[in-house]
Amino acid sequence: MTSLLRILRFAPQLRPLYLGVAVSAVLMAVLSLATPFLIGAATDEIVDAVTGRATVEETLPAVAWLAAAFFAVEVLTTAVISVGGYWGDVMAARMRTILSTRYFEHLLHLPQKYFDTAITGRVTSRLNRSITELTQFLNFFANNAFTMLITTAAVLAISAFYWWPLAVLLAIVFPVYMWLTAKTSKKWQVWEGEKNTEIDIASGRFAEVVSQMPVVRSYNRQGTELAGFTERFRATVGITRKQSNWWHSMDAARRLALNLVFGVLYLLVFLRTAQGHFSVGDMVVLIQLMTMARQPIMNMSYLVDSAQRAVAGSKDYFDVLAEEREDGRDGTAVRADGEGHDEGPVASSGEASVVGGSAGEKAEAQPEAGRIQVAERPAAEGGAGDAEDPGAGPLRDLAERAGQDVPAVRFADVHFSYDGSAERDVLAGVDFEVRQGEKVALVGESGGGKSTITHLLMGLYPVRSGRIEVFGQGVDELGLPALRGGIAAVFQEPSLFSGTVRENIAYADPVAGDARVRAAAKAAFAEGFVERFPDGYEQLIGERGLRLSGGQRQRIAVARAVLKDAPILILDEATSSLDTKSERLVQAALDELMVGRSSLIVAHRLSTIASVDRIVTLRGGHVDEVGTPAELAESGGIYSQLLQLQQAGTKQARKLLKGFGISG
Repeated sequence: MTSLLRILRFAPQLRPLYLGVAVSAVLMAVLSLATPFLIGAATDEIVDAVTGRATVEETLPAVAWLAAAFFAVEVLTTAVISVGGYWGDVMAARMRTILSTRYFEHLLHLPQKYFDTAITGRVTSRLNRSITELTQFLNFFANNAFTMLITTAAVLAISAFYWWPLAVLLAIVFPVYMWLTAKTSKKWQVWEGEKNTEIDIASGRFAEVVSQMPVVRSYNRQGTELAGFTERFRATVGITRKQSNWWHSMDAARRLALNLVFGVLYLLVFLRTAQGHFSVGDMVVLIQLMTMARQPIMNMSYLVDSAQRAVAGSKDYFDVLAEEREDGRDGTAVRADGEGHDEGPVASSGEASVVGGSAGEKAEAQPEAGRIQVAERPAAEGGAGDAEDPGAGPLRDLAERAGQDVPAVRFADVHFSYDGSAERDVLAGVDFEVRQGEKVALVGESGGGKSTITHLLMGLYPVRSGRIEVFGQGVDELGLPALRGGIAAVFQEPSLFSGTVRENIAYADPVAGDARVRAAAKAAFAEGFVERFPDGYEQLIGERGLRLSGGQRQRIAVARAVLKDAPILILDEATSSLDTKSERLVQAALDELMVGRSSLIVAHRLSTIASVDRIVTLRGGHVDEVGTPAELAESGGIYSQLLQLQQAGTKQARKLLKGFGISG
């Protein structure tokens, strides 16, 4: 129940709606209590007329007024049900919005290590299950809890007024029924957790298979995948059998106890009526009250069942919120607005100017000292984008204040392991720097920490010890939004999103106007093929950009980096998966992009490495050598050995080159 109370505390803005639903439920309970008395009064009037104690002329107006009152009560009940139902639906929708956005917002701020082990399908399955079960419970609770309480209290009070032993017997029913219901809870939740685990695993595999369908088909593994998927769901059937058997066995015991008590109650009412203690109308009132009392008692079972599902479902939800975020906060600190929540960036209302031009002019890349530039985002647009993305401005300002003598990037005695253990350090005492405007290549064996260095620079993982500085300031002091806002990255996998070409290029700055987007595409040599699409920049590219060729996807990724216009650039094997023609085009775009920027490169070709300013070689997690390509070619170290292997050209030499991630 603690989980449910936490949910209620999460959404204070829902209190007016929740109060409205509760008031509607209270009115429904009060109106429903009027019905037995109206029917009882009508029964007495009719009995008096039949027995001759009153004339028909006297009885008819009274019965007519009672019928009119009954009709009025029913009309009011219908109105209250409709209004309460509307409020309940809106409340459930807003609660779903709050819980979903809170979950997603928290996921977006979890450290990268969480996603290294999380399976996408499981994350999605947990969200869907948790949200559904929590909203269903809260809606049911709002519509029934107050009605049950009021009806129960009223029935007990009225029964006591007529004859106190009836109230005593009814008062015994409620705790006995709740005690029997509570006995099912512990076992039930264990089984529900087991079912959720099976479903999460199956859902996770389902999402993986859908995203990797060409691989599944190429290895003819459709049957294997279906068998594994089916096995998981069949396991839930077995668990459900045990769970349901336990639940319904206990439910039968509860119902037998309930039937016994109510059988005694009915017998007492009948006997008291026969003895003349109750009138026929009183008997009708009491029987209807007994019937009304059964409903809240039965609803308690559904309430407990719904609560158990919500508690079991919310466990995974709160486990995720309990994960510490990159900013050190936990899920309870996150704002949840429901309506009015920021739904994303607002599109720019006009076109941004290109450097050297005015707004609305034809987009062109205007080189300044050989450097590709796209217009700075207008100051007025700054507040329209992601509130956590300050753009490249802070890092560029820091670079200007630091001066040219301060390196753009500096690793100082950096130690790092993915599990935080010193025994498993991937990097051990790494020291090197990238000067402003310099191109530095990382060379070393595959798995030697090259990509890890780029990940640390972007703040995806915290270092175990040591210090990383950007323009003289530690990345911890700079803050992740400012750090990442000043770094553009192009990876081996372009990682595009479903949507249009324009949306993917403008992902670096969602408020960018058409002029800036076109300028970035032109700079990345993507303008030609984009304009040949039927819908141009509005062409849908499919999930992960599957409608594009590898070279086209990578050039879109380069255009995205161009648009970001960040002072620091990371290239992590950005052309390794491309054919020769595509690689030449992408490499030409990258060469232009690197001009004037401080670039850290994980290269896969010696020809690319040869064009950099300096090379940092890594061996066993340590920096082995640092120097220019010419210096390291003569040093006898790793780079020199790679050159010799390339010149040898033998099969063994090519195999050794691949061990360093070098293809030629």
